[in-house]
Amino acid sequence: MKKFFASLYDLTSFSFRFFKEGAVPPYEIGEFAGHLENFGSRSLPLVSAIGLLMGLILALQTKPTFERFGAESFLPAMVAISVVRELGPVITALIVAGRVSGGIGAEIASMKVTEQIDALEVSSVDPYRYLVVPRVLAGIFALPLLTAYADLLSIIGAFIVMYVTGDMGWQLFTTSTLHSLSIADVVPGIAKTFVFGFIIAIVGSYFGFRAKGGTEGVGKAATSAVVFASFLVIVTDLVLVKIGILIFE
Repeated sequence: MKKFFASLYDLTSFSFRFFKEGAVPPYEIGEFAGHLENFGSRSLPLVSAIGLLMGLILALQTKPTFERFGAESFLPAMVAISVVRELGPVITALIVAGRVSGGIGAEIASMKVTEQIDALEVSSVDPYRYLVVPRVLAGIFALPLLTAYADLLSIIGAFIVMYVTGDMGWQLFTTSTLHSLSIADVVPGIAKTFVFGFIIAIVGSYFGFRAKGGTEGVGKAATSAVVFASFLVIVTDLVLVKIGILIFE
């Protein structure tokens, strides 16, 4: 437990440094664009599949219960609110954490154990500014877009279930969905993904910089990054949900 809190303190200090380094130009635009592709387009296939399946499963699971009470017309609203407010942001963040955070940790850890980071310092290049800031900015920008995309696919998945079973057409489904959603649903769900993107990138970078011990250290850095990032996403979501309730309700 002592080691956990020590790591959490080090991670907090490492994170606050981003706001200092990221606020001062020049910026590594080329690096940012490359990492944005890693976060965004390379995550699209997995996010697409999970987003669509999330809507299909949610509709299939809840439809029998709604039918029991004669409330099938409320299913689009239930799916839309559940996905936009909570399931979409959190599940997308966990997927990206598993795919990207571990990759960031392994990539930077490889540079650490092969002394490439030391070579950057010798070349008068700030490793934090060059390696961490572009990755974190990419995470902050990419995750909200991925989440909005996953939300849309989940709602389409729910519609597929309703359409195949003959319960509802497209016009009625979209009308019910749009009428059920409000600013209080959309804004908190998307806003929290900026924080999740920051967490995923900064945790991967942190464990990469802490790596030691050769190839074994690279593996530990990748594993620790995924576990810690996923844990922090869940804990942070709990806090942000409460904040969202206080602000919007």
